[in-house]
Amino acid sequence: MGGEKSSGAAAGFSSLWHNARIATLAPSAPGLGIIETGAIAVRDGRIAFVGPIADLPDEFRNAEDETDCGGRWITPALIDCHTHLVFGGDRAMEFEMRLAGSTYEEISRAGGGIISSVKATNALSEDELLAQALRRLDTLLAEGACTVEIKSGYALNIEGELKMLGVARRLAEVRPVRIVTSWLAAHATPPDYKGRNGDYITDVVLPGLEAAHSEGLVDAVDGFCEGIAFSPVEITRVFDKAKSLGLPVKLHAEQLSDLGGARLAASYGALSADHLEYLSAADARVMAEAGTVAVLLPGAFYTLREKQAPPVEALRAAGTSIALATDSNPGTSPLTSLLMTMNMGATLFGLTVEECLAGVTREAARALGLLAETGTLEAGKSADFAIWDIGRPAELVYRMGFNPLAARIFKGERVPA
Repeated sequence: MGGEKSSGAAAGFSSLWHNARIATLAPSAPGLGIIETGAIAVRDGRIAFVGPIADLPDEFRNAEDETDCGGRWITPALIDCHTHLVFGGDRAMEFEMRLAGSTYEEISRAGGGIISSVKATNALSEDELLAQALRRLDTLLAEGACTVEIKSGYALNIEGELKMLGVARRLAEVRPVRIVTSWLAAHATPPDYKGRNGDYITDVVLPGLEAAHSEGLVDAVDGFCEGIAFSPVEITRVFDKAKSLGLPVKLHAEQLSDLGGARLAASYGALSADHLEYLSAADARVMAEAGTVAVLLPGAFYTLREKQAPPVEALRAAGTSIALATDSNPGTSPLTSLLMTMNMGATLFGLTVEECLAGVTREAARALGLLAETGTLEAGKSADFAIWDIGRPAELVYRMGFNPLAARIFKGERVPA
């Protein structure tokens, strides 16, 4: 494989990472896009060259900063494209109750369920939410993540939802990470709007979205389309508002039943539809035609002990892009490990090593609309990559509870993991 070269004369600070085996995940390359005895040259935070060291342009052979990787593997930095990372409290009590045989209704009567997270989240200040979210974020960064999507959805009032997204934005100010935010006020209906989803959308979801957009707090708009949440007709109102504001959409869909949410999302050119356990083969094709990524969330499948896995074969047959994410949240997926997510994707859903690695890099970037910026190691992209002490890429999927990260590079800089 030949190296990729940038155009123009050398300018600005440059660094060189060499004596590495590289999995570029470039879509034009076969498999993982492996380069043996490879090098990555970085100029001003962007990849200027990636390829065999023998093809390295002379302009980078005397880089200001050189790192010998000692034969280690380099992959694109990991991307978590679906999280609910900002919230208050935990739901360990209901986890314990569920293990003892309690039903969802019994757990709710005991103060559990999403409303317990809403109460805990609304009770905390922005600084307190930030402190709790940092603990979860730092765990993801320690495994090589450089991009993390974070949703609102645990306040269910305008002020609180804006506070959640404000905290998400602040995370990128106190840690070297790229944060992408999603407005998810259409996550559940608060008790004072019980049975009045339409009023809640009118009073909270839509005006709150306008406020979030005007304050620069939102990058995309999400919703939960399910029998226990919002109908396709109700989600349509949210998506129409997003469209009027020029914001991309995504959707929690077909997790517990097939309401046609993924098809609806695809009709709006959605970035992704997520969960998808009950997705039909026909709608997998609709998603592929629209370029809507299927984001699979094995952490929720595992925690809820679901029986019906997403239709991976139908997604493959349709050519639908497949991403993986933690769905990190307090109730149904208290997971903060993309490495474990990959293992679950392989063991629970039957994904291949290549699908798992692409799912937390290239396809996760695609699911966020960021593939032109990150997710693969190609000239011109942000220099976001991870260096691993492994013998082969499959180790990243195969091991459990083991973190082989040697270094995390964000925008060309080695940063604390």
